[in-house]
Amino acid sequence: QVQLVESGGGLVQPGGSLRLSCAASGRFFSINAMGWYRQAPGKERELVAAIISRGSTNYADTVKGRFTISRDNAKNTVYLQMNSLKPEDTAVYYCNAKVLLSTMSSTSDYWGQGTQVTVSS
Repeated sequence: QVQLVESGGGLVQPGGSLRLSCAASGRFFSINAMGWYRQAPGKERELVAAIISRGSTNYADTVKGRFTISRDNAKNTVYLQMNSLKPEDTAVYYCNAKVLLSTMSSTSDYWGQGTQVTVSS
């Protein structure tokens, strides 16, 4: 019903930048919130940043001041601009969307397939 397609991961040197994108498609009424999570090897998945439809944002303390989340509601797309990347930012990054399929339904979580971000010299 809802597909999330991510792009923009890759290998970057410490101090470098990357921009992740996630586009939602399918049949739904609205997207209440979109966000990015990450999971490093041997660790649990954690929230990186989230943004609601009206633009309010939330960031993990570890990325505040370095990462910026933004959203294009017309394109159902969320972006994550990552600057001053550190080796500890290395992880698989997953896009998340909290979707309202219809006015009669409750919000459901959808996930992208994940994109690898590696920060290494």
